[in-house]
Amino acid sequence: QVQLVESGGGLVQPGGSLRLSCAASGRTFSTTAMGWFRQAPGKEREFVAAISGSGATSYTISVKGRFTISRDNAKNTVYLQMNSLKPEDTAVYYCAARSRAYPVSRNAHEYDYWGQGTQVTVSS
Repeated sequence: QVQLVESGGGLVQPGGSLRLSCAASGRTFSTTAMGWFRQAPGKEREFVAAISGSGATSYTISVKGRFTISRDNAKNTVYLQMNSLKPEDTAVYYCAARSRAYPVSRNAHEYDYWGQGTQVTVSS
C-alpha cells in the first residue's frame, strides 16, 4: 500500500505560481513512478505530468514550458512547480503512484494509488 498526501494548492492570480507537493509513504519511493492529474468541474480527469523512478518526465502539451515535475527520493516527495498560471489551470490536482518505477504513463488507469486532491484556483 502507498499513502499519498498532497499540499500546496490555493488561490492565485493569473500569471502567478504555486508549488504542489505530494508526500508518499508505504513503498520504496525510488521504485515508484509518479504522476499529477487534474479534474476541472464538469470535465474528466486529465493527465498533467509524470516522472519515472530515474527522473524521466512527460508533460501534457498545455503545461509544457510552464510546469515542472520533480522528485526528491530522500524525502519521498514529488513536486509540481506551476508557473505562468492561467484560469484554465483551475482544477483539483491529484497525485498518483504506480507500482513500478518505469515507464512514465499518461494513462490514469495505470496508476494504482491516488491522493485526496488539492484545489488550485487561478482567478483575479
